[in-house]
Amino acid sequence: MDSIYAILFYVVILVVVLTVHEFSHAWAGHMLGDITPKSEGRLTLNPLKHIDPFLTLLLPLGLILLGSPVVFGAAKPVPFNPYAVRHGKKGVALVAFAGPASNLLMALVVGVYLRFVEVGGLGGVFLIQFVLVNIAFFIFNMIPFPPLDGSRIVYAFAPPGLQDAMDGIERYGLIAVFAFVFIFFRFIDPAFAAAVGGLASFIIGRPVF
Repeated sequence: MDSIYAILFYVVILVVVLTVHEFSHAWAGHMLGDITPKSEGRLTLNPLKHIDPFLTLLLPLGLILLGSPVVFGAAKPVPFNPYAVRHGKKGVALVAFAGPASNLLMALVVGVYLRFVEVGGLGGVFLIQFVLVNIAFFIFNMIPFPPLDGSRIVYAFAPPGLQDAMDGIERYGLIAVFAFVFIFFRFIDPAFAAAVGGLASFIIGRPVF
């Protein structure tokens, strides 16, 4: 029964986390002058506009049921026109950072609440998991590997040679992400897990593992 609740919680949290993440990209682009997100219907908190049935639901569920050490989920990327965003590459970097920043903000709000308010039972389990998933998305998306958000932040300040290399990886889109997650991520997984648990414990004020 506990495993069923854990899976259900994860799916609900994933939908919320990804919806807010993608909306934040759309909102930042809109605020910086790009009308593309609004014209594409992405300037909304309606999950149906952001979630992808396979990437958001079926893929992570399948990985959980298969006992995969890596559980990965994604939403439909928000389209934007980098040439319409004010401040050039720095504006693009701000749009990229808006997504992970929203995850960190949600983790901070709920984590600080848990620091001062004792929540027991399934509600407490749900909220702690909410904090952990948001922190995991924040840290993962800040990894400077194309096309993750962190790569677009680095790109704004990178020398031309590095930009060309990142452009080459970026062309593979989700294939590059899958390769990174399922081939290379295992090498940094211990550090990643320690960072997620450490930051969550720091915010909440007690160990979460």
